[in-house]
Amino acid sequence: MVSSERLDVLSVARVRAVLTASGFDADPAVVRAGVVTYRLVYRTIDPRGQATTASGLLALPATDDRRLRVVSYTHGTEIARVDAPSTATDLAADGWGQAPALTYAAAGFAAAAPDYLGLGVGPGPHPWMDVPSEVSASLDLLRATRAFLAAQGRTVDPRVLVTGFSQGASAATGLGAALQAGAEASLRLGALAPVSGAYDFRSVELPALLAGRVEQPYGVGYTAYLLVAFNRLHHLYDAPAEVFRDPSVEALFDGEHSGQQFVAGLPASIDALLTPRGAELLRHPRGRFAAALAVADATCSAPPGLRSLPQPLPAPVRLYAGGADTQVPRANSEHCAAALRGHGVDAPIVDLGAGVDHLGSNRAGTAAVVRWFLTPGGPR
Repeated sequence: MVSSERLDVLSVARVRAVLTASGFDADPAVVRAGVVTYRLVYRTIDPRGQATTASGLLALPATDDRRLRVVSYTHGTEIARVDAPSTATDLAADGWGQAPALTYAAAGFAAAAPDYLGLGVGPGPHPWMDVPSEVSASLDLLRATRAFLAAQGRTVDPRVLVTGFSQGASAATGLGAALQAGAEASLRLGALAPVSGAYDFRSVELPALLAGRVEQPYGVGYTAYLLVAFNRLHHLYDAPAEVFRDPSVEALFDGEHSGQQFVAGLPASIDALLTPRGAELLRHPRGRFAAALAVADATCSAPPGLRSLPQPLPAPVRLYAGGADTQVPRANSEHCAAALRGHGVDAPIVDLGAGVDHLGSNRAGTAAVVRWFLTPGGPR
């Protein structure tokens, strides 16, 4: 760990007020403790294995418990670095960025929410949908969390409860795989509960984006983000004019544009976004691009390293999805469940409701997952 900074002390009443204002469940049966939040800055590695730093939010229950169960929550797509969990600190204006972590902490867990690389106060651009760096940033935040709690005279239960939303869902399945495979000897996967993830980007999400089946402006935004982020890592094109009809689109992904500025700078449709070459690149990924997509899509296809574990069965897994999601098709979850089932892992899909859209699934999913984590005889 590089540094820690206390951000806020919230009473139970204030936690409930923040959650209610953000549309999250503030049920007193779950939200039963005050919360203290911290920003941790810690050492990790970038996508090329070079040393860097990242930041993350640690939310702790304001209790006297000396041993805490840790929930890792990985967040959905953000454009502005200040909207990451540890820097989205204006809870009176918008508690969305911290609401899931506050929920888990108020329920009695230590909630670790990585900002990812290039968001929060971490340097450089954000490598969007780069699962390996999402996993290393998440795992290193768990290590930093353990060190921080040890300095307070507290210990962590080694069985980590892993969840995440949207972009963070595949980050969560990747982290689950790493923990189950023994990436950190002192920690292991206790349960896995991702929400509304694009687990099969190439076969499900990309065709939906190109066909205009993902609601706008999200569809245009995700498509552009994929090209810009993957080009930074895998060199898909030499100049933005090769793939974007308006090359200035690439400048929107500097981490400094607000959500409003970002949306205002996007074209209205996929056809207005892409050149013929850009469309062809996405319709028929080849070479480095195809290889990178295969890595992003592998988190459900190889169950988490069962060979190295002493227990005969994997940790319990549940996939959560909303019934009215127009950003991430349900087929993503169905493909993930089928892939896991092929390896002997039962991963039921929990339907969050017929009218629950993508953003709503973060709210409904957080409420459902925290109750599962608290269930007597459940993953605890």
